[in-house]
Amino acid sequence: MTGSTGAAAFYARRGGRAADWWTVLHPPYTLWHVSYVVLGAAMAPGRDWAALGLSVLGFFLAVGVAAHALDELTGRPLGTSISDGALKAAAVLALLGAIGLGIVGIFWKGGFNVGLLVAIPVGVLLVVGYNLELFGGRLHNDLTFGLAWGGFPVAVGYLAQSPPFHADLLAALAATAAGVGTSYAQRYLSTPARRLRRHTLEVSGTMVADDGSSTALDQAVLLRPLEQALRALSWAVPVLAVGAWLAGV
Repeated sequence: MTGSTGAAAFYARRGGRAADWWTVLHPPYTLWHVSYVVLGAAMAPGRDWAALGLSVLGFFLAVGVAAHALDELTGRPLGTSISDGALKAAAVLALLGAIGLGIVGIFWKGGFNVGLLVAIPVGVLLVVGYNLELFGGRLHNDLTFGLAWGGFPVAVGYLAQSPPFHADLLAALAATAAGVGTSYAQRYLSTPARRLRRHTLEVSGTMVADDGSSTALDQAVLLRPLEQALRALSWAVPVLAVGAWLAGV
């Protein structure tokens, strides 16, 4: 359902199958959350570009495709016309692809990455449990969102670089905390924005300043600061992650 703004999100498109898939993939948010993988990898000593590529592709499949397809399957929040079968197929294939890439990462360069071995089932649980609102929706909350879509990809990006034990661990923990915090901020901003766009039919009122000037309140006025902040964060976090990675090259 959408309110009088007519669009389910600022990046939403209408006009056919391609527009629907663009909307389901949430491009600004997918880029944002995949960039956490790069930030985590940047905290490890050395630079393994191939491992980074595998990690980024894995999270694109898991978060960008599977998680978002499952989210649309649950209640149709974006109102697309993509069939349930297509969404299920996309979610299953993307999640299997992400798992496969994770398994490759476990044995990357002939080693055995215990951290990734643990991360794979955790990631599957987060994608499926959060987006299908399993366990009575206990995982579908602000804290889980911050941990799952911010902290978790930072940690996995770091682990995928197969760093020596304790190498730059404090830096990785700090980056993980930053991922949780910025993802929590996203959720804090996007929740009221979604409510305004999708579930609000009318807004009325006036804001009067101490100088006597007044501003009529409507959906656009209330949405603007929320979505401008989301837009800014959606490019600022990726730029920060790329800068951190390049700083060690």
